[in-house]
Amino acid sequence: MTFTSHMEAALAEARKAAKRGEVPVGAVVVSPAGRIVAAAGNRTLELHDPTAHAEILAIRAACAETGSERLPGHALYVTLEPCAMCASAISQARIARLYYGAADPKSGGVAQGARVFDHPQCHHVPEVYDTIAAEEAEALLRGFFAARR
Repeated sequence: MTFTSHMEAALAEARKAAKRGEVPVGAVVVSPAGRIVAAAGNRTLELHDPTAHAEILAIRAACAETGSERLPGHALYVTLEPCAMCASAISQARIARLYYGAADPKSGGVAQGARVFDHPQCHHVPEVYDTIAAEEAEALLRGFFAARR
């Protein structure tokens, strides 16, 4: 099987989130066969829900689609380094591979801050690939926050 990046689909979800006035973060869950089974962007403001991060929404939708609380063999593409909450959900869902774009020095939970996957209490650690389309993801975030200052 040839590797295909699905980061463009995650970036499209981030752009949609920005149009809704949400922080532009997007995520897609990809099946072992390479099919996008779920896609989401941040909806914390719209849903009045602090857990409505793109990753959480995409994982919930993928679990509903597959009829399972676990997603072994699946990959998650997200435009921003997941926070500690999302990293924990990724582990709980048994996501096989995590691909993310921009690093998040302020709130990241993978390579920054909490480093959830490094803890002995973390029962599943996905393969992690960072800086995938990082420049575009960073530009979306910078533009979004610059417009609000």
